[in-house]
Amino acid sequence: MAQCVWPEPLTAPQLKRLEEHKYSSSGRSMFEPPLQIYWNWLVEQIPTWVAPNTLTIIGLLINVATTLILMCYCPSAREEAPGWAFLLSAFGLFIYQSLDAIDGKQARRTNSSSPLGELFDHGCDAVSTGTCIAVRMGTDSNWMFFCGFIGMFMFYCAHWQTYVSGTLRFGLIDVTEVQVSITIMYLMTAFGGTGLWDYRLISLVDLVRYCSGVCIQIASHLQIQVFRITPQVSEQVQNHHD
Repeated sequence: MAQCVWPEPLTAPQLKRLEEHKYSSSGRSMFEPPLQIYWNWLVEQIPTWVAPNTLTIIGLLINVATTLILMCYCPSAREEAPGWAFLLSAFGLFIYQSLDAIDGKQARRTNSSSPLGELFDHGCDAVSTGTCIAVRMGTDSNWMFFCGFIGMFMFYCAHWQTYVSGTLRFGLIDVTEVQVSITIMYLMTAFGGTGLWDYRLISLVDLVRYCSGVCIQIASHLQIQVFRITPQVSEQVQNHHD
């Protein structure tokens, strides 16, 4: 009766594939080695009775809560939000990144690793932050749409590549560097105001156009990698944030 009212979202073959799933990753980003020292220390401070998924959801809730506060003061990404709201967003993103980095360590530490845990972790990663507010993108709707689309496109392609090759690959500049950059951007906006992003970097090239060129270059490079994917099964499994 319950299945007629609300059909099960996953079929039996899909559930079987979920049970057989093994997380495999390769590569290390630029900031990861030094941050590993902090992450390894942090996970030792967490009691063993705390579930890994609990860390993930706490980090997500803190990040969403601080971002919602920022959105209340700047709903259209045009207004001038108070500095403390950006400080909260920087704090929320930093806590989210820290807990997101140690949930896998906590799972291995407590022998509670599971395929569902990895999917839950990456599902929370899909929830983005209010970056557009910090640089006042609401003044240009096309630019705001473009940056939002690029973020979703790159996240989708990374997991599309994982689906095809079986291994999630991390580059020299990856999600850790992006999160650190956004945290720094929040802090700069908190102390310099959103007007900081109206200053020109070079005589005729302002900051927005410069960032646009960087985004286009990254997207172009990623697209090349996406269409060069070759299916393979990795013999050695290397967990990111291990």
